Amino acid sequence: MSRADGNRSGPPPEGRTAWRKAALVALPAVAAVAAMSVAMAEGVLAASFAVSGTAFQVSSGQLTSKGLASFVDVGRSADGGGHPGALLGIGRATLSDICQAAKVDTPVGRVVFKLTAGGDAGDVAVDHLVIHGQDLVGDARFGEVEIGRDASTLDRVPGIRGRPGQFGLQAADVSVSGVRSHAWSATGGDFRLKGLALSVSLNGGECF
Repeated sequence: MSRADGNRSGPPPEGRTAWRKAALVALPAVAAVAAMSVAMAEGVLAASFAVSGTAFQVSSGQLTSKGLASFVDVGRSADGGGHPGALLGIGRATLSDICQAAKVDTPVGRVVFKLTAGGDAGDVAVDHLVIHGQDLVGDARFGEVEIGRDASTLDRVPGIRGRPGQFGLQAADVSVSGVRSHAWSATGGDFRLKGLALSVSLNGGECF
């Protein structure tokens, strides 16, 4: 997989837009949240649930995906609190490796819940993933991108649409390397995780 087009000299190929260190929210937050995925009938991702209010780290060395759609949304916790972020839908993605980590307070102290997969075991694949995230950094390339499209007309990822008049963006394909992100929640249709490892430890290390 190649690095972002931002490393090349000259203008990007016709019909493609490249950004260096893209800050579009929650792109891969993309598969590192496998333990929190929820299977949806027929791949339609319309489920909602109260979020815990604890943002978790996600990272990946390389993410590529066919289809991406996003718009601003607010997640709600059980106490009614709001957590604004980007709702991002991924159609079909492949990741070289993933890491997800969350700090959780317990009666015996703060523990780190950590999940890793991929790497030497092989790529991780995920279909029909919806992420509600805070931020993202990485080197990114977007193909056939549309920014500012009415969110109610998004059509790159089935079932991912916002309200009429709402700001939206979408792309036919995307590649992001050096992914680091924080997310509130994720729901997904189908994760295929190679080399899955899960740990819970007192004062354990996070993803970054």
